[in-house]
Amino acid sequence: MPRPPETPLRLLVVAPSWVGDVVMATPTLRRIRDALPGATIGVLHKPGVGAVLEGLDSFDELIAAHPGGMMGHKHSAAKLRQRQFDTALLLTNSFSTALTTRMAGIPRRIGYDRDGRGMLLTHKLKAPKNGSAWAMVPAVDYYWHAASALLNTSCGDATHDLEPANAAGDHRLPDEAFMELGVSDADEAKADELLRAAGIDDERYAILNPGGNNPAKRWPAERFAELANVLAREHGMAVLVNGSPAEAELAGEIAELAETDPVSLPGVGGTLGGLKALVRRAAVLVTNDTGPRHFAAALGTPLVTLFGPTDHRWTSIPTRPGGPEMILTADPGLPASESANDHPERCRVDRIGLDRVEDALARVLGGAGGVN
Repeated sequence: MPRPPETPLRLLVVAPSWVGDVVMATPTLRRIRDALPGATIGVLHKPGVGAVLEGLDSFDELIAAHPGGMMGHKHSAAKLRQRQFDTALLLTNSFSTALTTRMAGIPRRIGYDRDGRGMLLTHKLKAPKNGSAWAMVPAVDYYWHAASALLNTSCGDATHDLEPANAAGDHRLPDEAFMELGVSDADEAKADELLRAAGIDDERYAILNPGGNNPAKRWPAERFAELANVLAREHGMAVLVNGSPAEAELAGEIAELAETDPVSLPGVGGTLGGLKALVRRAAVLVTNDTGPRHFAAALGTPLVTLFGPTDHRWTSIPTRPGGPEMILTADPGLPASESANDHPERCRVDRIGLDRVEDALARVLGGAGGVN
């Protein structure tokens, strides 16, 4: 049967910018791959995050965007132009990514009409608003909706309704739609190297992830240190403290504050690929609302996530069976009709006490999940 005239033959998907958002886009990539088995699919990604997607078979090529400025857009566009994509699906909201796809001469460009970029899109999607602010929509739903527009050949402006998150932040993806990550042999080898450097052989270990792009989202370092002691003394686990190179000082501070000698991962070197393998093998991950949380959810690793002052419903995620998550919010009594983002003082992350985290840890290790 011949393809409908608007079905892409050469599709570019513009991936989100942040590590966690890239993971949350993987159900959408899988959906598109399954719906377009004969199409060539390329994924344009921000420099440094391509390793998150390596090892997946839901696309044909990873394409690194050129870093920085107007010349960066020009170089990226030239790289895309030679691949002759007929359609671009933008999972980003930025003007710059829409400009890049327009400069690349991609004739069909689908994305959300935000950041003043509507004139650069051929098919504009509308996200809901709550007054003058954007309504709360889980990112996995946001990307899934964009794929719905792509796969509907009669797609036009706002063809599909996109609903805000409900009070629990429940996702509305099909039951079989999960986030996924590939872990390569090279990733496993890097993890082995890191564990040897950390002095960990066959021990069960936990990973603490105290960083985050916004310092306001970081649970206090001294409490992470106390939690490292609890994990070592009460649960018999070795402890790794993860962090990006920019967070090396924070990870080192926690390792020094703890009495049980946790190991700072930035101190022994690491890669995003190696971190995927480490998270997959870990007994549990305790993290702020940041990228490695999504690694654990995608790989089925038990998980405790601390939220504040951001609202957990923005990043409500479908976790795999066997990989429970306990979500701790700074103010469990906040009415469901309100967003934690609008109450930065009331919903400070340091309002989450160590006792609540210890309880959540015991529950998630026992196979329980939930929001508290």
